[in-house]
Amino acid sequence: MIAVVTLLAVTDDLAFALHLADAADALTMERFGALDLTVDTKPDLTPVSDADRATEELLRRSIGTQRPGDAVMGEEFGASGDSSRCWIIDPIDGTKSYVRGVPIWATLIALAVETPATATRDITLGVVSAPALGRRWWASRGDGAWLSSAGEVNRLSVSAVADLNDASVGFSEWNDPAWDLDDRRSQFDGLLRAAWRSRAYGDFWSHMMVAEGSIDAALEPELSLWDMAALVPIVEEAGGRLTALDGRSPMVGGNAISSNGLLHRDLLGVFASP
Repeated sequence: MIAVVTLLAVTDDLAFALHLADAADALTMERFGALDLTVDTKPDLTPVSDADRATEELLRRSIGTQRPGDAVMGEEFGASGDSSRCWIIDPIDGTKSYVRGVPIWATLIALAVETPATATRDITLGVVSAPALGRRWWASRGDGAWLSSAGEVNRLSVSAVADLNDASVGFSEWNDPAWDLDDRRSQFDGLLRAAWRSRAYGDFWSHMMVAEGSIDAALEPELSLWDMAALVPIVEEAGGRLTALDGRSPMVGGNAISSNGLLHRDLLGVFASP
């Protein structure tokens, strides 16, 4: 993929993030389907494999060498360093799929940079690499969102669907218990019934299909920072929106709606408090 990507103008940070994704892809694909893959259960009862840990360790080592002053936040080993620049990593988003041999998983890499005037961190770039699907998405602020697949690189653009009744909606799990909080279950079910089509594509993939224009909206009731950071610039640079269910930043809201933008007000209205 990098051989094709180098034909495009990319920033040093984005080039580095794509290099990190190459390294992660090599490791995760080597362990995907391995008979000796070790899987443990974390305190939150979600699975973690030796590939999750090894991939995050690999990326942390590379960041420590190439960007020694930067901080890192990752799913498996938490936060380290104190800097206005922070790399946010999910070594394998979709571990449940990974350990069962389902190809819907990806490495997520984002860079957050603090704005001195506001002391807030903005996600400046995101890379989502799904080697088992043969697809990689990326974006940096102001430079558009892109997809590399089958040896081709194409710029991404969201759909033009403007009515929820005509919308194709993606999500991860219908029976996610987080949908049962604050009456979200009835709101979620009502949305799925109103939409033209709904499918549980899973994890990062639904949001990337929003960026591609393949579907029109995607929803997640509970997410961590590393689940979302890389998705935000890709969806937004493709012309869409990504917020929490209540309209706040997903970084503080802990859940997400991505859409083509045209549907976003109506989607937020579904989950608005009465």
